[in-house]
Amino acid sequence: MRREISLLLLGTLFAVFAPPVAAAQRTHEGMMEPYLTVNVASQVSGILEEVLVKRGDLVAKGQVLATLRAAVEKADLEQASAMLEFNRRKLDRNKELVAQGNVSANDEDEMATEIKKDEAILHQVAAKLEMKIIRSPVDGVVVKVDLSAGEYVGEKQIMTIAQIDPLNVEVVVPVSEYGTIKKGMLAEVRPESPVGGVYTGKVMIVDRVVNAASGSFGVRVELPNPNLAIPSGLRCNVKFKVVPGRSAGVALSPHP
Repeated sequence: MRREISLLLLGTLFAVFAPPVAAAQRTHEGMMEPYLTVNVASQVSGILEEVLVKRGDLVAKGQVLATLRAAVEKADLEQASAMLEFNRRKLDRNKELVAQGNVSANDEDEMATEIKKDEAILHQVAAKLEMKIIRSPVDGVVVKVDLSAGEYVGEKQIMTIAQIDPLNVEVVVPVSEYGTIKKGMLAEVRPESPVGGVYTGKVMIVDRVVNAASGSFGVRVELPNPNLAIPSGLRCNVKFKVVPGRSAGVALSPHP
């Protein structure tokens, strides 16, 4: 009798404290998506001077993608630069006169103030010119180009860039496994053919809102893609990895 009670207690303890294995045993379908998709636009309106990239090109953050016509801004920049250099030379020429007492300290201060004004104007003009230069906000690949040289740039986007390192793997998991998948857990990702292979990612998001219609919840796995060997848009199989000896789940208990 005692032996039967001991076995019953042992079985109960195992059921309570054993780590959930559903997530580790099952394979889930996932979709590999860009980490970030950016619709590149211009801060100011104008006419496109040139577009320097095309669909499929790899681009680096800060790289010039396109430029707008900026003849006026370039002329203003040249004029502001010339005025600044002139006033700097003027101040240098008057340094000896200041030392000899032939120029008052007030006159010297006025010249120094003029230089500061010229520097501010130059900075302002340079900033306006920079706004006519369209740069990539991320490292990524050009997905599509919407406008060409000579077209008007207003509110419409110029192109779309996708950051694919890392990739987001979106997985839909049955609600029966809620609590067995935690943020930070590792996951094996197997892309469909022709890529194939096994890659390791990390769980970054576990949705806290369940889709009642489908009886599922979403999980996002972040997958490093440093060599851009894995294209976005592929389907894949995902298996969540439970660390041996550690529970992957969380105890779910109703509020009193």
